[in-house]
Amino acid sequence: MILRYLTAGESHGKALVGILEGLPAGLKLAAGDIQADLMRRKKGHGRGNRQKIEGDKVEILSGIRAGKTLGSPLGLLIPNLDFKNWESIMGAEPTDAAAARRVEIPRPGHADLVGKLKYGFDDMRNVLERASARETAMRVALGAAARRFLSECGVVVASRVIAIGGETDDSPVPCPLSELNELTDANPVRCANAPFSKRMITRIDEAKAAGDTLGGVFEVLAEGLPIGLGSYAQWDRRLEGPLSAALMSLNAIKGVEVGYGFRGAGVPGSRAHDAYEPKGKKVGYRSNRSGGLDGGMTTGQTLVLRAAMKPIATLMKPLDSVDLRTMKPAKAHVERSDACAVPAAAVIGESLVCLVLADALLTKFGGDSMQEILPRLAAWRK
Repeated sequence: MILRYLTAGESHGKALVGILEGLPAGLKLAAGDIQADLMRRKKGHGRGNRQKIEGDKVEILSGIRAGKTLGSPLGLLIPNLDFKNWESIMGAEPTDAAAARRVEIPRPGHADLVGKLKYGFDDMRNVLERASARETAMRVALGAAARRFLSECGVVVASRVIAIGGETDDSPVPCPLSELNELTDANPVRCANAPFSKRMITRIDEAKAAGDTLGGVFEVLAEGLPIGLGSYAQWDRRLEGPLSAALMSLNAIKGVEVGYGFRGAGVPGSRAHDAYEPKGKKVGYRSNRSGGLDGGMTTGQTLVLRAAMKPIATLMKPLDSVDLRTMKPAKAHVERSDACAVPAAAVIGESLVCLVLADALLTKFGGDSMQEILPRLAAWRK
């Protein structure tokens, strides 16, 4: 692994912190490049009030000078503006005020209960503050840096929402991939098909009114990838592995597929694979059912990934649970949350895929600077 990253910070803590190591020197990167993706993450019909509170303004701490990366670790900071209301509860110093927002009743489907048992906490706030999807803001910020690197290498990564609450848009991408994010970012649910978008919005509104939540499916696509990223030579070098792991590491994701994925398991081989045909002096594909990956390696076709997100575990009309103080039945804890976060998850998914693809590209073409890497990539593409 060439690119390594870590994040730190709690949902209502002072700030989120991130470090990305392995970016080559000489990459043009500015705070605005990162900020743009952070703003995309905040959007989406069904998001809660937290998005109105947080500015998500990123500060570059290290790794860049005069608009270019130095090859040293990139350090980023995103302050939590809501910390001023939580300082006595979430501050690092001992205080009696911490008990004011104590959590004793776990939410079914959340990390609350298992996290308490694992770490031996008597207050599940210690779990939910880090298990919160608030942390993904920093992963998006780090992914934006990886996106800039991919862009310089001629790779485009975009996403769309294809299902929310049972409403599914399985139509082909309606525009060039380079234009897809502009199209979906302008839509309240990041769906590329307006009629389906309206129905998805209706489902979200119905769920919110009922105190319920909705999940769905998003698709991440990448074009311009060189042939041969990844490898068949060892199990952990097959690119499907890190791509799936990255998406499965995203909060509430319960399924990932590449290309036809689960659909391909239900048809004969004649309709599951991509026949070859001659295209000049090269071999072409008649379809892209494999989703741009064969044998753990990129084929040069569009990479197609889908991720299934379960409904968020915090319901305004809470599920049955147990009060751990008395071990008697109780309604689950309620924390400020979203009715649906699938549109935001699509943006986060893009960022995670960018981090994996940037690492795969650096692994194959190596080099400590853009001056080394770009000529190698150009020679390979010939």
